[in-house]
Amino acid sequence: MAEKLYYEDVTEGMEIPALAKVATSRALVMYCAAYEDFSEIHHDKDAAQQAGWPSTVVPGLFTSAFLAQMLTDWITPDGTIKRLKANYRRPHFAGETIICKGKVDTKRIEDSEHLVECEIWAENAQGERSTLGSAVITIPSRGG
Repeated sequence: MAEKLYYEDVTEGMEIPALAKVATSRALVMYCAAYEDFSEIHHDKDAAQQAGWPSTVVPGLFTSAFLAQMLTDWITPDGTIKRLKANYRRPHFAGETIICKGKVDTKRIEDSEHLVECEIWAENAQGERSTLGSAVITIPSRGG
């Protein structure tokens, strides 16, 4: 388990520890069932190929879940994600490794909350950014 993160430990420009995960076909089917996403390109390779894609298309929100996991892995146990926004630029496909990265943009105290604004993104194995986003997280201060 990572060492507990405090507001005072965070600096602007700091990199968030990256997370790399494979979007398996099994995970995509489970995701589609749980979220009632019945678009065939997300769980049927033949349907995706008939639509012009090389393989099953990873839903954008699936990638957002990986981005959220990257953040929670970093800020656990006492941090929270206050806001997460994502813009999907290019798809990922089943079997690909999705690499989630981020960095701290700014930090501030507002209404007694210790807020950290982050730039986040997902990329493929070639380093091409597929998803661009931002997040605001809250983390505790050593001073309370």
